[in-house]
Amino acid sequence: MHQWRKLAEPGWLSAHENPLQARSRGRLVIISRPGRKRLQLEIACTSRNLARKLIEEFGGRAEKWPRDWLKRFADLHKSKPLKIGKRLLISTTASSQAKRGTYRVGRTTRSGRPGVRQPLVLVIPASAAFGTGGHATTAMTLRLLERLTRKWEKDWSLADLGTGSGILVLAAKRFGAGRVTGIDIDPKAISIAKANARLNKIDNADFQLGDVRRWKPAARWDVITANLYSELLIDVASKLKRSNWVILSGVLRTQEDEVLRVLRRNNMEIASVKRRGKWIALTAHKR
Repeated sequence: MHQWRKLAEPGWLSAHENPLQARSRGRLVIISRPGRKRLQLEIACTSRNLARKLIEEFGGRAEKWPRDWLKRFADLHKSKPLKIGKRLLISTTASSQAKRGTYRVGRTTRSGRPGVRQPLVLVIPASAAFGTGGHATTAMTLRLLERLTRKWEKDWSLADLGTGSGILVLAAKRFGAGRVTGIDIDPKAISIAKANARLNKIDNADFQLGDVRRWKPAARWDVITANLYSELLIDVASKLKRSNWVILSGVLRTQEDEVLRVLRRNNMEIASVKRRGKWIALTAHKR
């Protein structure tokens, strides 16, 4: 694993962000620091060849991570579980409670009433695939999905475009989904998503290797989720009409108006927009 880095002026980033996102398959991380005009750009590269090509095309520098980088990263980022509504806790570390993935019901109170029903647990270890719930775009998407499906009957369907670690597919199963599919162009992501399904003892989660631009949905979906950069979301907008609801994220506030226009042109009505920092996430449904 290699890490590409570059300090850049906002104007340079504006001109190069879309090609950088495309080269890195949406892995570009933009870090701004208080009192500093220049931005820190970072991309985790799965090969030295990709890091070298980024340097040739965009400048910057790259460094090789140590063999135990994943363990170091996980140790550094151990944190409290992320709470998603009242139904789900997402943890980066497994425990006997988490592995069961079942509701925990407290003891009966003195009045004879049952104790408080605790949320399900989903374990998503830190990995090379994007999506542990810590990033603003992932957390917003999870919360919109939980809110949308809170009163739904079981066995609804979901397709996740650019599934990464598989977190949205697996969360959907925890929320009661039946047919679920996650698609990603990165073989490593598909391998990690399948491993996460096994870790959480979740069956019937379908993960497929493929380019979302070439995805041809063979059936209708209740929900399509996509945590992708805006250029790619615009490219696949016409495919979103194969679902009753869509939840999208990965969009910068500066790109919000363009994405909303494209959705409306594709007969989608915006139901809600959630903003956190420079990012937005949205829910829309077919008219």
